[in-house]
Amino acid sequence: MKKVMYALILPLVVVSGLVFANRENKNETSKRPTPKPLSAAEREAALKKWEATPEGIMYKKWEASPAGEKVFASEAKIRKSLRDYTNMEGVITSLSLPQGSRLGFGVMVRINGDDYILNFEPEKSQLEQLLSLKVNDKIIIKSRTVSHAPKYSYPIVRGDYVERDGKVIYQRIPRKGGC
Repeated sequence: MKKVMYALILPLVVVSGLVFANRENKNETSKRPTPKPLSAAEREAALKKWEATPEGIMYKKWEASPAGEKVFASEAKIRKSLRDYTNMEGVITSLSLPQGSRLGFGVMVRINGDDYILNFEPEKSQLEQLLSLKVNDKIIIKSRTVSHAPKYSYPIVRGDYVERDGKVIYQRIPRKGGC
């Protein structure tokens, strides 16, 4: 009887040891080293290297051009509202984006006398309310982000929150899993 018990327990111990050893190996290989953030000097060097490329040269020319200066001036007008996440009143000027744009869904809106591209990342459930917008609708916008690109003559405001006539018609849903 003892020999049978030993014969059954011994393979159980061996198999258990192999399972635990295999599990530890998998955990060790899944730990990837995280890249260290670049130092200020490394970032500066990378920026200088990019500025020497044809794209960097073209961007610097655009930045100094009247069109680029106009975009940056428009961004400066709404910077405080973006930083404080406060309401900005806007009027829809166009339901379509400029020709050739690849921003997804968006509209043109006038805020404080300047035109902006108002860009959305809507879920399917939110799309119907956004499609109900019409030209000359007055809306309240909250956003934290504005961007620009040489391809566009307008700053690009990401719509985080939009309301019309006191009703919320769009609120950006944060992405799952962090950023």
